[in-house]
Amino acid sequence: MSGVQDGNFFSRRWRGETPLRVLLWRDTIAVGTMINLLMSFAALAIAAMHLDLRIALAVHFTPLPYNLFLVAALMRSPQRSSVVSAVALVWLVLMTVI
Repeated sequence: MSGVQDGNFFSRRWRGETPLRVLLWRDTIAVGTMINLLMSFAALAIAAMHLDLRIALAVHFTPLPYNLFLVAALMRSPQRSSVVSAVALVWLVLMTVI
């Protein structure tokens, strides 16, 4: 069981307590990309069923707050470099479009 001082997934990342390699490669690139791809496929399926386009768009953009959080957490990380910043921003643009 996690103690209060350990925090949760979001607070550990926001406070910079998660190693940069975990935050960038696992949380953002691997997990974040999979979430975005799944939601994009779901949005395409909704559009293919000729349902309201607003529903498809809402589903497609559902991960956006999570994406913004991950990029903001990366930008707040004291260990980040300009390369990490660039990768995070390019990833955010790609995931918003895809």
